[in-house]
Amino acid sequence: MEILNKANINLSKDKTFKKILDLTTLDIQVNTYTAFESLVKSIVSQQLSVKSAASIYARFKDLLEDEITEDKIAATDHEALRACGLSNQKASYIRNTATFFQEHQLDDLKLHTLTDDEIIQMLTQIKGVGVWTVQMLLIFHFLREDVFPIGDLEIRKQMIAHYKVKKEGKDLYPALEKIATKWKPYRSIASRYLWAYGHLDK
Repeated sequence: MEILNKANINLSKDKTFKKILDLTTLDIQVNTYTAFESLVKSIVSQQLSVKSAASIYARFKDLLEDEITEDKIAATDHEALRACGLSNQKASYIRNTATFFQEHQLDDLKLHTLTDDEIIQMLTQIKGVGVWTVQMLLIFHFLREDVFPIGDLEIRKQMIAHYKVKKEGKDLYPALEKIATKWKPYRSIASRYLWAYGHLDK
């Protein structure tokens, strides 16, 4: 993938980051979900193990007959959603998301025309959808190249370790933001490498 080659050249200029590049590989794939389904899947997965989330999502898909659409969810009884294993709160969040997409007539084509910040501002109006969730959508669904999810614990953990960051409290985020400026305009790719490194068998 051309974008990955360009990102690697840019990121390798950072000597500390080059050590991460030398140890990890990335496989960037375009998923076949809609943005709506990707968002719903993220809500289902929040605060769950991968195994638990997969089990609940499989039951959720069966209930909706593999039609993860706004109309299908809006027409599905709240208690039926709960019966899939969703908490009351998550079932509400998913219904909120369906209603929001319907009311604003959102789809992938419309969202593609918006900037990263506009998408974040738009979708975080939905109760249950935070900045981190939308950033994951930008990185993994829309393949936006320069998103920096500083709120992600693994990203912070890896940066603190590799760059020997001593700042704490309110001084931590500005220090990490400063480091990440070296990775522009490929901070999404850098984040993917940090995640991949964090999951290496070391």
